[in-house]
Amino acid sequence: MRAEPKLGETPPALLAEYAEAARAALDPGIWDFICGGAGDERAVARNTAAFEAVRLAPRVLTGVGAADLSVRLFGQSWGMPVAVAPMAHHTMVHPEGEVATVRAAGRFGVPTVVSTFAGRTFEELVAAATSPLWLQLYCFRDRGLTRELVERATAAGFAGLVLTVDVPQLGRRLRDVRNAFRLPDDVRPVNLPVSEAYSSTDVHARSDLDPALDWSVVDWLRSICPLPVLLKGILTPADAARAVEAEADGIIVSNHGGRQLDAAPATLDALPTVAEAVDGRCPVLLDGGVRAGRDIAAAVAHGADAVLVGRPVLYGLAAAGEEGAAGVLGILSEELTDVLLQTGRRSPADLDASLLFGAAAPAVPAPAATAAGPVDAGGGLLSKEGLHPSVSEPVMDTMNFLNEITMRHPDAISFAPGRPLEDFFETEQLFRWLRHYIDHLASSGRSEEQIRTTLFQYGTTAGEIRGLVARTLADDGITADPADIVVTVGAQEAMFLVLRTLFASPRDVLLVASPCYVGITGAARMLDIEPVEILEESDGLTAAAFEQAVAAVRARGNRPRACYVVPDYSNPSGSTMPLRARHELLQAAARHGVLIMEDSPYRMVSSAEPLPPLKALDPARCVVHIGSFAKSAFPGARLGYLVADQEVEDNNGKRTRLADEISKLKSMLTVNTPSLSQAMVGGLLLESGFGLRARNAAAASAYDANLTAVLDTLSRLFPERERAAHGVSWNHPAGGFFLAVTVPFAADDDALAVSAEKYGVVWTPMRYFHPSGGGENVIRLAWSYLTRQQAVEGVERLAAFVTDHSRHGRVS
Repeated sequence: MRAEPKLGETPPALLAEYAEAARAALDPGIWDFICGGAGDERAVARNTAAFEAVRLAPRVLTGVGAADLSVRLFGQSWGMPVAVAPMAHHTMVHPEGEVATVRAAGRFGVPTVVSTFAGRTFEELVAAATSPLWLQLYCFRDRGLTRELVERATAAGFAGLVLTVDVPQLGRRLRDVRNAFRLPDDVRPVNLPVSEAYSSTDVHARSDLDPALDWSVVDWLRSICPLPVLLKGILTPADAARAVEAEADGIIVSNHGGRQLDAAPATLDALPTVAEAVDGRCPVLLDGGVRAGRDIAAAVAHGADAVLVGRPVLYGLAAAGEEGAAGVLGILSEELTDVLLQTGRRSPADLDASLLFGAAAPAVPAPAATAAGPVDAGGGLLSKEGLHPSVSEPVMDTMNFLNEITMRHPDAISFAPGRPLEDFFETEQLFRWLRHYIDHLASSGRSEEQIRTTLFQYGTTAGEIRGLVARTLADDGITADPADIVVTVGAQEAMFLVLRTLFASPRDVLLVASPCYVGITGAARMLDIEPVEILEESDGLTAAAFEQAVAAVRARGNRPRACYVVPDYSNPSGSTMPLRARHELLQAAARHGVLIMEDSPYRMVSSAEPLPPLKALDPARCVVHIGSFAKSAFPGARLGYLVADQEVEDNNGKRTRLADEISKLKSMLTVNTPSLSQAMVGGLLLESGFGLRARNAAAASAYDANLTAVLDTLSRLFPERERAAHGVSWNHPAGGFFLAVTVPFAADDDALAVSAEKYGVVWTPMRYFHPSGGGENVIRLAWSYLTRQQAVEGVERLAAFVTDHSRHGRVS
């Protein structure tokens, strides 16, 4: 059926080279079936010729620097404006068939449209997918069979339907006629009932597909399925307008790859008038003729929101399986990036008719994704595409997902939340601390009326207890003027305020030690700040890695504005930076003019001998220190703070405190931090004599005992001599709330669901903490909220899950 492909040592650099490799590997009849078209194949030639005629206008000195290929369509994030087009019988060119294609698409975060005539089951494909799947649907004469297909795909987890509307009968494909083509005996559409008719595509189409399909089919599909419905095969403005009236969720401009009406126009030629008729009321995609990244850009500039790529992906699959299909998508990604940068565009949203050189530019409106904005439906219904893109970032769902799975399995032992142990909280403490604070105000000379105002009214924006915070920081080696402190609503507000104050230009980049706390990357994305990760070593961020990242960011024309790091017992990895590494990082930051955002919430709840915080080693004042009382006092107060002792100079030479500039923004965000929260924490600080480490000694001892129990149990269940065989390893934090365990399988949401349901143990996938991907085989364990007995039993359950999961692959 197919020869062993020979790609050579150098992988193809153009899609055409994958086509050549596929032709050499495939039986000639199969090659003709894939690449052939209807009639004289003029429509096939028009599709590619239309793109070849396009000329793009370069732009210079644009300062763009970097490109972001991602788009949002149908409420989903796509890695680039590309989807894999529906093509039948992938198993005809490679044994893994659509499974390999789906995996390749997942590497680039792009959807796959799965053919009705796929050679692998829907359930297999969903299990292999890491990006959305859509079902391409032919409507059969037997509507019951069509309904079964739709219901099965919906139950499996498909994201939508793509109804092919341009096949009242199969086009006259003369290559297949001359070859008397029939499917190989081992190739069949496995999601359909067994039938000999499938071996002849023409006979099957004439006997089973509904030739009398009309617009009522859209309403019928909506009545049986809640998924979005796209119509594939629209080429005229009239049909496009009718599709919008039928409330189609999307339109695919397609001439079926030139395999239906040979006199049909090229899809690129048809696109502008279709986009004009749609007028942004639903997304418009293009299918047919895309053979390079420049073609994707041209299609978007002509009015498309994205394109479908078909034959090239199949050629890649035939040439080298999953790697070949991924190679095709990789070339498209690289080429599209090149086009964006060469033409001065940051993202596909910036592509419009001005991209097209000279008279080739059509007078058409921008596509739905680049117009003034999606139109809200009214009546309280808003378009999600009209909201800020950050609401659809996967990182935003992290906490909700973990809370949901924990609540769904209340009997499971949860290593997910990094919370303080409640055994050290007493309700009466709150009243005592409040009284301490009131007494403090009275002893400071405030009258009863002034105390009442302090507690019941709005307070100063920067905070009432800055002096108490400064005295507490002094116990940790940080000398801070109270005027340089801002008391915030948790450390999360402090992060937002620092980012919003410092990051003024789209060129400004935030460096983050990775794996990274999701709160900072989530905040960055909400503020349209690009986070660039610096991979940690086993003992945290190194100055060498920091300097390499600074150089790389500057090389692409951006400014590394600040670097976020948790130097002590970091969340999520548990790593701690050595003293020498701290000095080296501060020296490098001062040398390069990059501020360090130090976040250190776990210092006061660990028994290990503390290293000095970065801020205590900061003579150059390049550290903005962020702190929290969530762990060292109690989370319910929602109290944090920042120390920003840098100065700000305006064009007239006038200097102000950075803390004052930050306070201006806080006054517009939360006005002030709640007075009662400050009173409670202030009383606690007074009662402890500003020595939180000594106050928390008992809690720190309990946390350290839990850590020891977790490490000892892991060592008992995975002895050192057996760990390599199990593929399991872990780090050894000196304190804090977290450690990282590496496992020999994908530690994803599906694995977590099985772990919770069948083994009664919940953990956190480490991939949540990698901004640019990574950590797929690592889990985070947090033990602080558990008793010692729960910690031991939880690790025992986890070990059973890991052992079974490793032995059997995917536990179901």
